[in-house]
Amino acid sequence: MPQITVDHSEQLTDDFDRPGFAKALHDTVVEIAAARPPACKTQFRRTEASTVGPDTEGHAVVHVTIGLLPGRTEETKARLTEAVLDLLRTHITTGLALHASAEVRDLDASYRKFES
Repeated sequence: MPQITVDHSEQLTDDFDRPGFAKALHDTVVEIAAARPPACKTQFRRTEASTVGPDTEGHAVVHVTIGLLPGRTEETKARLTEAVLDLLRTHITTGLALHASAEVRDLDASYRKFES
């Protein structure tokens, strides 16, 4: 915890500083949501095809989902979401129309993990 997933259009592959974003995001999650640094895990998933409106030409999409253990206030989640959007602005440089979004949600009570 936290479990972070970043889905992004294939067109952003060369324009998205993913390592820099992940480091800055982890620091932000620690600061705002009181996560432990070694617990932060981010997975990037490049999507082969994205459609925005009537066509895909000139558009790119990125969506960040952060799953946290329950207990954070709605204010904390909103603050974290806004911070994520700010980080995306500074780590993606593209000439495409960028459609960026973020969501912070509580992990389900069934969440379990192991490390080996």
